[in-house]
Amino acid sequence: MSIVTSGPAVSSRALGVLLDSWRASSSPGYAALADRIRLLVLDGRLSVGTRLPSERDLATHLGVSRTTVAAAYAALRDAGHVTSLRGSGSVVRLPDQAKVRSTRPAAEGDVLDFTKAAMPAVGGIAEAAQRAAGRLGAYLSEPGYDTVGRPVLREAIAARYRARGLETSADQIVVTLGAQHAIALLARVLVGRGDRAVVETPGYPHAFEALRAAGARLAPVSVTVDEGWDESALLQTLRRTSPPVAYLMPDFHNPTGATMPEAQRVRVLEAAADEGTIVIADETMAELVVGGPRGASFPGAGAGAGAGAGAGTSAGAAVLAAARPLPMAAYGPAVTIGSVGKSLWGGLRIGWIRAERPLVERLVRARSAGDLGTPVLEQLIVADLLGDMDGVLEARSRQLRHGRDRLVAGLRSAFPGWSVPSPAGGLTTWVGLGAPVSSQLVLAARRHGLLLAAGPMFGVDGAFERFLRVPYSYPDDETDRALAALAAAWDGIDGVQAPRGALMAEVV
Repeated sequence: MSIVTSGPAVSSRALGVLLDSWRASSSPGYAALADRIRLLVLDGRLSVGTRLPSERDLATHLGVSRTTVAAAYAALRDAGHVTSLRGSGSVVRLPDQAKVRSTRPAAEGDVLDFTKAAMPAVGGIAEAAQRAAGRLGAYLSEPGYDTVGRPVLREAIAARYRARGLETSADQIVVTLGAQHAIALLARVLVGRGDRAVVETPGYPHAFEALRAAGARLAPVSVTVDEGWDESALLQTLRRTSPPVAYLMPDFHNPTGATMPEAQRVRVLEAAADEGTIVIADETMAELVVGGPRGASFPGAGAGAGAGAGAGTSAGAAVLAAARPLPMAAYGPAVTIGSVGKSLWGGLRIGWIRAERPLVERLVRARSAGDLGTPVLEQLIVADLLGDMDGVLEARSRQLRHGRDRLVAGLRSAFPGWSVPSPAGGLTTWVGLGAPVSSQLVLAARRHGLLLAAGPMFGVDGAFERFLRVPYSYPDDETDRALAALAAAWDGIDGVQAPRGALMAEVV
């Protein structure tokens, strides 16, 4: 028997914002409504345990009959995404595995998960793990609870900052359990309940979650592929709200791929300092330089960047080192976040925070409330691998450039009505669909074995139905299968048709 647990409730108004263009489908109203709520559950915009509005309230807000909402809730119950009990309402849940399998292709291997912007492990991790295991004995006499980070890794991370043109010492580094842990730890220390926190939209959804969990009220500022940051709105928001923190991703922004110009970085940091705002710069994408198409120059290169690329560095690695933007803290007071999840492997849960020593001490004191430290063995593995980071990044750049060019060419060929950027760095392209059908397309793609994150995942309150984030970090065969699945899904979207013809005509 299913048990309905108490949890947060979503109002009819808030759910209506998330549903946005659910009526775009020509499916029966109840089916279209159920499909859109199901997607909100699947991509995490409605968390498990959330109590949905009553049938009457939602029907009134959406301007539909109560019968339509009742039928939608019934369909969600049948699919296992909602549990309803008299007196408790309808509560979001995850379906059992049998029902999950029934909504996917029969063979598990047929499902492509493109919701993650990530790459397979870089070569040499297994060998680095063997070397690290050989050094582990020197640490076994210690308790092993490490809330600040092993000195060898903190120094290796500091050296990477110095190589990028920012003087840094090991005692300015706190090693974390990945970048997401770093964001959550900073939010817990710096944000009080009811405080404002400036964020970018579109932006990184898990950062939104961490800030909200700390009690922040989000103050969104726009970022676009072509124009970058809305500087006027960003500066006005800082001055109007004096928020304790502003979370920004200034290098190869996720998902737009934008890079903040140097002069703009200075102005933003000066305005933040005037208001007492701590800028948290997420630099997890900063070293993933891909380069412009057809040999175009790299954007955003800072003077002095790559100063640590010395003798023995290949010509390609030297070019990439010179192309990487300086760390945000080189332009003014900022706390920076990094990790190896994107560059080395997501399975190595190692991230870090670079901050001034007083904040480092606060973070270390506060950390034990959430965790008791980062695994020592993983730290030793990463310290080993950071010794050849220039070579790793050169190989990653070649891999990503090939993947980007293949995906962008395939999308432009198959969907000439879409706007498909060719980013100079990062892992994804932020595609303009030309119509508010992102959620509808993502649902259709699932039926063809392709999992994608809909555009509204990256917004605050359901915006960006006209956009879709597509990663180019996957192998060629998976990229080609994803393109075919997208074409099949788009062909069935109501009111639009994918052009017919050779899907891969321009792919090289």
